[in-house]
Amino acid sequence: MLRSLFAFCALVFAASTTCYADIPIPTPPSVDAQAYILVDYHTGKILAAQNAVQRMAPASLTKLMTAYIVFEELAAGKLKLDEPVTVSKHAWQTGGSRMFIQVGTQVPVKSLILGMIVQSGNDATVALAERVAGTEDTFVQMMNATAKKLGMVNTHYVDATGLPDPDHYTTARDLSLLTTALIRDFPQYYPWFALREFEYGGIKQQNRNGLLETDKSVDGLKTGHTEAAGYCLVASALRNGMRLISVVLGGSEFKGRENASDALLNYGFTFYDTQLIAKAHAQLAAATVWKAAESPIGVGISHDLYVTVPRGGSASLKTSIQLQPKLIAPLKAGSDVGELRVYAGANLVASARLHPLSDDADGGWWRDMIDTIRLWFA
Repeated sequence: MLRSLFAFCALVFAASTTCYADIPIPTPPSVDAQAYILVDYHTGKILAAQNAVQRMAPASLTKLMTAYIVFEELAAGKLKLDEPVTVSKHAWQTGGSRMFIQVGTQVPVKSLILGMIVQSGNDATVALAERVAGTEDTFVQMMNATAKKLGMVNTHYVDATGLPDPDHYTTARDLSLLTTALIRDFPQYYPWFALREFEYGGIKQQNRNGLLETDKSVDGLKTGHTEAAGYCLVASALRNGMRLISVVLGGSEFKGRENASDALLNYGFTFYDTQLIAKAHAQLAAATVWKAAESPIGVGISHDLYVTVPRGGSASLKTSIQLQPKLIAPLKAGSDVGELRVYAGANLVASARLHPLSDDADGGWWRDMIDTIRLWFA
């Protein structure tokens, strides 16, 4: 789907770019950031961007990748939330922001995760990395491999926390891909990014993402700051079924990153809309299948299909179903039998492959013989 979108709308980081010439979109607001990007979560459409592929220091936004890998381990059953982790001297003495865990003590995995996400504890982050991979250095190898898997082509990690290093970098675009993957792949853990405070060992710390207090639609994700990185914030908000992701890097002021993120999110929600075109596994058409046990059969798509349009542009959307000619059994549910296409006027803006909603077996020798004869004249 994204390839179809990008083929139609070239990925241009220009404020005024729109695929609907008759619906002008104002330029994005000027914000306090060296680089930023605003993306529609459901479609991947870039709504605004500046220096989005410029390599930047990510500071504690690094912990989003650490969280992703920890969530993978949890989902695979290799890690348990109530499992105690012994805090090493290396984790305990890691500098920067801290959860204030003590060397030699045992801390549950869930507490370490919340200490990393809410309190941005470098000590908790290293403790998790060591539990998953044995050493932080080995965990960093996993981080870089995962970045490659997610298409983060301009990202390289040196540590699990985001402490400054010239070879530790990412981009606004890559962080938007990581954030999308976090929300998509681990919805069961994503609510932790919305927690406003966490207390451990009698020490209560507030989430540094102030948008959680000022904007009820914001439900994550993470702040970051070092002298090299400036003030950074990855935020996501959900309004009326439309989810946007903003990444702000290199801000000059603490509140500036929140103001920048807020301005970008409001811009996206004001001037764009996300339309659900078709639900996954819903019957969209009936296809004739020759030599089949059942015909016609229902066909649909394997994933929800969304399109991002300028606000007020949904009326121009039309759908078209293109089925392959002369489908012949047997057909598996995953077979490619055609394409659902979405047009805005005469322009193709999205597409998805069509599949049978169930297996369709061969109809036997009699049906084969009858349909073979019929196909001669079809």
